[in-house]
Amino acid sequence: MSDLNGVVEVPAVTPGTAGPPCAYARLRDEKPVLRAQLPNGEMAWLISRYADVRAAFSDPRLERPLLSAWPRSDGDDAPPPCPPTFLEMTGEHHARVRRTVAPLFGRRRLVFMVPRIRAMAEELIDTMVAGAADGTADLVASYVEPLPLRVLCETTGLPYEDRDTYLPHTLALLGAAGLTKTQVLDALNALQDYASALVAGKDQAAEDYVGLLLTESRCPESDLTRDDVVSFIVTMLMAGYKTNTQHTGNALLALLTHPDELRRLREKPSEIGPAVEELLRYVPLMNAINILVAKEDFTLHDQHIRAGDAVVPVPASANRDPGAFTEPDRLDLTRSPNAHVAFGHGPHMCIGGHLTRLQLATTIQVLLERLPGIELTVPGDAIVWDESTPLRAPARLPVRW
Repeated sequence: MSDLNGVVEVPAVTPGTAGPPCAYARLRDEKPVLRAQLPNGEMAWLISRYADVRAAFSDPRLERPLLSAWPRSDGDDAPPPCPPTFLEMTGEHHARVRRTVAPLFGRRRLVFMVPRIRAMAEELIDTMVAGAADGTADLVASYVEPLPLRVLCETTGLPYEDRDTYLPHTLALLGAAGLTKTQVLDALNALQDYASALVAGKDQAAEDYVGLLLTESRCPESDLTRDDVVSFIVTMLMAGYKTNTQHTGNALLALLTHPDELRRLREKPSEIGPAVEELLRYVPLMNAINILVAKEDFTLHDQHIRAGDAVVPVPASANRDPGAFTEPDRLDLTRSPNAHVAFGHGPHMCIGGHLTRLQLATTIQVLLERLPGIELTVPGDAIVWDESTPLRAPARLPVRW
């Protein structure tokens, strides 16, 4: 990163941290739009400032490419792309599906999940405590890893018992920027096949989201098709599991290594709302690379972006931009306002944002209610990290209570 005029790689996260990369501070100051090499060797424009990142997500000159068709392959031997996931749909197709799906993930609609998430969290805490004769345990294995997947399965109707089938392909796609086209297609096709089989065997009376959407797709005047339901399942697997696991682990680590903030939240549990928003901003929820493609030529900060160029807005950098947040590197659970871009912005803003907020809030509340004296058994800088994917997270959180 010493020479910003030559070919540079996407800034790397410091080992043993979740990020964001410290190098983004320099990019925001000196090169807010920078041509960089992605892990798969492709070149892309990195956008690092808050205002530019926010604008890019809603810029009609930029669109999300099909994951299975980017980078573009020319020639007759190019494999056919997979159908778009909800993350990649564009235009009227995206608007049509979003109109049907969005109400299911509204704040009011998700109220029914509050007691269910709480019951799952309490069950996991009970099991962890019962198995810890000495009052110590690994919070990741006992709580952080199982809870988000159970919440996802309970909400959408994905069979928890099938996790060994769909999770390997899901985890592979989260590192898609470093995969070959063949690897991406193999993982996508496997998830599509799984989702198609799930839809084919779904009980028509099921009241989970997949069941509700499938029933809607069968209505004569519905805007939703069976293929859209399949795409919804694939999307939920890609966006609704590992990102929540990663963020939950990092959020709990942030709290456990900021005892004053943790104590304040324990004493005033009613402030969980602002605390969750700050944890969403502070912890880099999207270390994974968000690829957009320019549909036409345009100029941004004196850089000429051509039609077909890849553009990568970086939320992890935007959420630490001092131009948008006071003392952005400080965790402040009372921060307000807090217009972070952890869930993106614009037409493709994450539809599961409210579910993520609800899940994180309940996870923290139950933990602090049941184990108010919880603390790490090792220093924060001694935590072992899982750095196998861009979604970096603690591999273990050894705690006592």
